[in-house]
Amino acid sequence: MTWSDDYRRKCMSAGQALQAVASGNRVWIQSGCGTPSVLVDALVARASELRNVEIVHMKTLGSADYTRPEYEGHFRHRGLFLGDNVREAVANGRADYTPIFLSEIEGLFESGALPLDVVLMQVSPPDAHGFVSLGTTVDCTLTLVRYARIVIAEVNRRMPRTHGETNVHISHISAIVESDRSLLELEAEPFNRTHMRVGANVASLIPDGATLQTGIGGIADAVLRCLGDKHDLGIHTELVPDGVVDLMEAGIINGERKTLHRGKAVGAFVLGSQRLFDFVHENPSFEFRPISYTNDPFVVAQNDRMVAINGALQVDLTGQVCADSIGTRPYSGIGGQIDFIRGAARSRGGVPIIALPSTAKHGAVSRIVPVLDPGAGVVTSRADVHYVVTEHGVAYLHGKTLRERAEALIAIAEPKFQAELEDFAVRAHYLERKPAAALV
Repeated sequence: MTWSDDYRRKCMSAGQALQAVASGNRVWIQSGCGTPSVLVDALVARASELRNVEIVHMKTLGSADYTRPEYEGHFRHRGLFLGDNVREAVANGRADYTPIFLSEIEGLFESGALPLDVVLMQVSPPDAHGFVSLGTTVDCTLTLVRYARIVIAEVNRRMPRTHGETNVHISHISAIVESDRSLLELEAEPFNRTHMRVGANVASLIPDGATLQTGIGGIADAVLRCLGDKHDLGIHTELVPDGVVDLMEAGIINGERKTLHRGKAVGAFVLGSQRLFDFVHENPSFEFRPISYTNDPFVVAQNDRMVAINGALQVDLTGQVCADSIGTRPYSGIGGQIDFIRGAARSRGGVPIIALPSTAKHGAVSRIVPVLDPGAGVVTSRADVHYVVTEHGVAYLHGKTLRERAEALIAIAEPKFQAELEDFAVRAHYLERKPAAALV
């Protein structure tokens, strides 16, 4: 039997393919722009027939109807990184959150800690040799195809073919559902003047020839927009955003001075628009690999001048960084922050950065805080933090005392909050109270 005969034999409707899922199964869903929404919808349609199906994934796009109250007892979500489509369910106890480094997710399945039954994924049509491409989203899916009993693929004519470790042969797929629909896009977060000021301060730390890791959101987009005067930048990241397109087309990102995978932009997935999907299609400048590789701190550190740029919700006066929760309420996830902060710290000439606006809620609250909110998760410890950047400047904390840290962080806080931060620092004995001005 040829691969094309095998392909035709495995083609079926989404409803037929999802009959393979049984009660008690654990199901992995490919994340981001690769979210196979046709398969997800077909799974949810079977809810009344199923009990205790655990659905595992990172940040997906589109609806996550399986987390709705009416599906309790039928589906239970285990979130490894939370998007806005599952946050409420986790907060209300209908879904679970697992704090974990992205680099270690695949190991949970490889070790048998999380035995896996089914993978749902979205791929390109096969090439002349019977290989489909995971396209926009290698993430953990390429690895997990090897550990699942059943692999169901939505073969979408619009999924780009990407280079690197992105291919799966038809022989490793159990069922195929053909589709022809637009991929889910991540709408860019608008960025403002504050984001641009933070971005400019971050850009001041980025040398020519640096290799970058950036995330998503207003600050990440602003940083990329502030790099127009840089030369020979590279990419080694988990997430490739829209902002790299202009920089690569302008020759600013070319990978010429990378010390690992020279000339290649290395990532695990893209999150962005159709323009980005079109740009990565059959583009040999990109090399997509599993997250266990892209986020391995020992791999990251092999990039000289590695610049890791990550965000935060709060930073306390000792340098502890909360990035995954608002108090006790999980918000996103640990993600790749520590993977890249530690990798950049061990890189020759590396620059690990935490970047955030100095305030939240339209300036009503400070993000530089005396202590983290009760229950807030410490994603990056104070011993791991090097640079903290706001729109008001740069604080360098590594190797600094509590006094030096408090002084540096207060200096980059919003000025209207600096007095109360200083007052706390004095009461906590981080700082000495300044003597009152002498009376004349």
